Amino acid sequence: MLIGVDFGGTKIEAVALSPAGETLARKRLPTPRDDYAASIAAVAGLVADLEAATGARGSVGIGMPGAISADTGLVKNANSTWIIGRPLASDLEAALGRPVRLENDANCLAVSEATDGAGAGAHLVWAVILGTGVGSGIAIAGRALSGRNRIAGEWGHNPLPWPQADELPGPPCYCGDNGCIETFLSGPGFAADYRRRTGASARAEEIMAAVRAGDAAARESFERYLDRLARGIAHVVNILDPEAVVLGGGMSDIDELYPALPERVAPHVFSDSFTTPILKNRHGAASGVRGAAWLWKDPGEAAHQQV
Repeated sequence: MLIGVDFGGTKIEAVALSPAGETLARKRLPTPRDDYAASIAAVAGLVADLEAATGARGSVGIGMPGAISADTGLVKNANSTWIIGRPLASDLEAALGRPVRLENDANCLAVSEATDGAGAGAHLVWAVILGTGVGSGIAIAGRALSGRNRIAGEWGHNPLPWPQADELPGPPCYCGDNGCIETFLSGPGFAADYRRRTGASARAEEIMAAVRAGDAAARESFERYLDRLARGIAHVVNILDPEAVVLGGGMSDIDELYPALPERVAPHVFSDSFTTPILKNRHGAASGVRGAAWLWKDPGEAAHQQV
């Protein structure tokens, strides 16, 4: 049995999978925000509950915000700030009494979709999270690519490629820079663009409802979003040349993205053709927790690939 845990900012979810990917048990609870000890206990409790429900013991993989520093073994770059600087890996192993594999949550999305999701069968899958934040993960032969500095796929905190004059210097980002991809392509970034242009406040789903109703201002905001997303995707395609691009996060539920993106990406790709499929994730909100479980699908190998 393979147990996956998705350690999120608002909820912690756990799933037990059979080796064939069948869901055996699943449970979630609210994240004990700002309480590190309670967070460790919550993960341990979820694993214990799944093992009690199934009558089996499982390997444990965990998807987390941020990453484990290769230098210190401590958490870095996490928006769940109460775990930053903490020895999360060793504390979880002590609480669970077994080895634990941890990966960035975007990498877990990539592993999930490369294993039995929208990117199944592709050797190199780039998975993009377009949600409250923006990130991405890379899976090669179904394995997460972490990188030497454990930051592979940190796409959201690069500048928007090929910026237009009115996109400079760009909105301020919590990371301290301006014009990060996240400030344009997250759900809140989309809403902020609409507010800057119209003076009206609306959530991403409300803007899309207005697009479908024929509202011109909403359509203009969505066209800007498409153009920016296309530039962001093309920039990575030029570097990584993945076999499949899979979109996740709340913005990936906008069905209008998929037919519109390829022709907008193509002009920015340094090639005579662009045929890479841009796909909606198959497993939805469950993809991250399933990917965490799949971190142990090859138990004899390392949990990540380094460059």
